[in-house]
Amino acid sequence: MTALGKNLKIDGDRLWDSLMDMAKIGPGVAGGNNRQTLTDEDAEGRALFQSWCEAAGCTMGVDTMGNMFATRAGEDPDALPVYMGSHLDTQPTGGKYDGILGVLGGLEVIRSLNDMEIKTKHPIVVTNWTNEEGTRFAPAMLSSGVFAGKHSQDWAYGREDAEGKTFGDELKRIGWVGDEEVGARKMHAMFELHIEQGPILEAEKKDIGVVTHGQGLWWLQCTVTGKDAHTGSTPMNMRVNAGLGMARMTEAAHQIAMAHQPHAVGAVGHCDVYPNSRNVIPGKVVFTVDFRSPDLGKLTSMREQYEVKAKEIAAELGLGLEIEPVGHFDPVTFDEGCVGAVRGAAERLGYSHMDIISGAGHDACWINDVAPTAMIMCPCVDGLSHNEAEEISKDWAAAGTDVLLHAVLETAEIVA
Repeated sequence: MTALGKNLKIDGDRLWDSLMDMAKIGPGVAGGNNRQTLTDEDAEGRALFQSWCEAAGCTMGVDTMGNMFATRAGEDPDALPVYMGSHLDTQPTGGKYDGILGVLGGLEVIRSLNDMEIKTKHPIVVTNWTNEEGTRFAPAMLSSGVFAGKHSQDWAYGREDAEGKTFGDELKRIGWVGDEEVGARKMHAMFELHIEQGPILEAEKKDIGVVTHGQGLWWLQCTVTGKDAHTGSTPMNMRVNAGLGMARMTEAAHQIAMAHQPHAVGAVGHCDVYPNSRNVIPGKVVFTVDFRSPDLGKLTSMREQYEVKAKEIAAELGLGLEIEPVGHFDPVTFDEGCVGAVRGAAERLGYSHMDIISGAGHDACWINDVAPTAMIMCPCVDGLSHNEAEEISKDWAAAGTDVLLHAVLETAEIVA
């Protein structure tokens, strides 16, 4: 195999231009993006990505969950591909880099290999996983989950958004139902580049996060039912206030997470209040509790304790309560060989780096179950993400993509 020199780098300006061009599709209201999955904006972003991949000489495959696979051929027709990628969908008030850096960084690797006329034994594939965010159709990482056998396609197709539209119908509407069987593709390895979405790398002044583990997660959707009533004329002792129940259950989630320190978090991030009127006591509230930890024992304990405490609160206030798990994955340990390729690439290139645990869920967490997988992280300003003010520097983006290039080339094997 040809040695990988530290002068082997991507075109950082071209990568940045691609990020800015993609950000023009589905602009937010405060400088970020609103390109939620299976919207018209998502379809437009997909089409742009496909055009770029085809211009780079890749062939595009799409499976029945809408996952996109842009393939650069390898020299050995029997060698399994090395995959890179992340997602192009965003939060309703999302940034320009969360997920997008991993997809367009992968594309930039392909472009740079073309520029340098480098051939590899293994094919290299850039992937856009559908509905990583899970903000419109829960749970997150839905399509990579189907790919990895965690969910059935029928179940995924039936997931509904807030307006009752189903994933399957919306995927068909925007024209991105492919003909490949989900999960039929085999992988030699998978690498995902992503912004940290936390403050550690910036605070430690590190260029690269070598992701060794990922936190496990429980999303618990709680439906609390009381009785709609007038806020002005209903005596306090005669109220059945679903909003009060939610408030106490929110506090309980916080207290339970605090009791499981260190390396445990929990919060309520989404809620719908009905009828949501100023002068009506809420008769129904639907909210989601998000618990995470890299320790399976703590993760399990938080869920169990919360379900007990929430039922106690509901009983005390005379409320109905239903708790439905709508998202879950166990903590992840990424492949030692792939992690070593990432660490070695950072060292070879002279980038400062540290081992890190991913606080967020990523498609790589599911793919790790079916192929050797690792992640690369770059810093983001103030650790801010899932926010239109999300920001990274051009140098951070380039450094992360340089490491991706080297890790992928080491794994895909350069052919002289």
